[in-house]
Amino acid sequence: MREKGSPISGLLKVLESFYGRQEPSWPTDPYLFLVWWHCGYPASDTACTKGWQSLTRDIGVEPDDLLEASPANLGRALRPGGMVPELRAMRLKEIAARVKDEYAGDLRPALLGPIAQVRKLLKKFPNIADPGADRILLFGSVAPVAAVPANCPHVLVRIQRGLERESYAVTYREAQQAIMAEVPEKFDARIRA
Repeated sequence: MREKGSPISGLLKVLESFYGRQEPSWPTDPYLFLVWWHCGYPASDTACTKGWQSLTRDIGVEPDDLLEASPANLGRALRPGGMVPELRAMRLKEIAARVKDEYAGDLRPALLGPIAQVRKLLKKFPNIADPGADRILLFGSVAPVAAVPANCPHVLVRIQRGLERESYAVTYREAQQAIMAEVPEKFDARIRA
């Protein structure tokens, strides 16, 4: 794996010269990320942050806070984050119950072990697929995986190959492989990418 002088390194330099160095605008704790991810729909940093701010102010985000809140109050708190707040409220209750009941209120110890096993565990939570699981693994400092933003794996593939694949899953894997080939398997380098 090489970064210095690699095509991806060059792309990152160009992007950072225009946008500046990017920092996560979401919680990096795995459980809190799961909650944050359901605070907005359609999920985006902006929508999730609006719902998160309202939820933390009005209800709280700990498993007991979410479980004790009525579905109506939880839905009301999530409304600033976008559509279907009632459905998102039910998903938050499911997440909180699972973390409390199956992991004694602390998800992090369950994220030790083989990455495939940890990814499978994370994908049992609502609306978490490979991109979300990889984001949790990387930004939660669990494993320095190549996490590609869910809404744009095609960008890197288009830049490197001209066209993305017809299958989202194949495109996602190709974007991951490109990062794995050129970006060192270190948290700071992979987070930057």
